[in-house]
Amino acid sequence: MNQAFVYDAVRTPFGKFGSGLAGVRPDDLAAHVIKESVKRAPGLDPERIDEVVFGNANGAG
Repeated sequence: MNQAFVYDAVRTPFGKFGSGLAGVRPDDLAAHVIKESVKRAPGLDPERIDEVVFGNANGAG
C-alpha cells in the first residue's frame, strides 16, 4: 500500500451568488490553492507532488 500525506489545507475565497467571484473559473481558484500550498512549504519540491485532491461543498453558489 502506498503512503498518503495531507500536507496542507487551503480554502478558496467565497462570496454570494452572482457577486465578485462569479466570473472566476474553478480551475483558476484551484491554481491559487496549489500555489499557496507550495509557497507555505519551502522544503517541498513541487516536482514530488503526485496527486492533488479537491473537494467541493457547494458548486452552485
